[in-house]
Amino acid sequence: GNTPSKPYKKSANIVGAVMGNYHPHGDSAIYDALVRMAQPFSMGVTLVDGQGNFGSIDNDPPAAMRYTESRMTKEATYLLADIDKDTVDFQDNYDGSQQEPVVLPAQFPNLLVNGAGGIAVGMATNIPPHNLGEVIDATLAVIDDPTLDEDALLEIVPGPDFPTGGLIMGMS
Repeated sequence: GNTPSKPYKKSANIVGAVMGNYHPHGDSAIYDALVRMAQPFSMGVTLVDGQGNFGSIDNDPPAAMRYTESRMTKEATYLLADIDKDTVDFQDNYDGSQQEPVVLPAQFPNLLVNGAGGIAVGMATNIPPHNLGEVIDATLAVIDDPTLDEDALLEIVPGPDFPTGGLIMGMS
């Protein structure tokens, strides 16, 4: 794999592998996702260790994929740990040539920590990122008490935690 202990790979190589094995719908969406996962101003916990120009908070575009290199961050390995220990189900990829996990055996709730945004036919979402420590504390609290109500959870996770910071105004 493209783990933190291995050398960086050209991003174009990674995009090509993803397109060929899992997502045959064009390289731009794949590279855009890779770039976002490398941007500390976009993610609560970066999942890609990028080398080169991956854009800026001022909306400067990243360099073309042929000029950048990347690999997984240590935190990204926690999303894949134990995947080879029969912890999740697998299904055929788009052409049936390989198996891919139905879900990842994540050791932290990535959707809440890093958020998500996107559009599809007839739907859209924009989930903000949340503080990793608060999300873990809330997860443990729900494990300890599955009847925990929303108010109790909001005491633990009071709101989003944007990577660029911010202040909540107008609350007493």
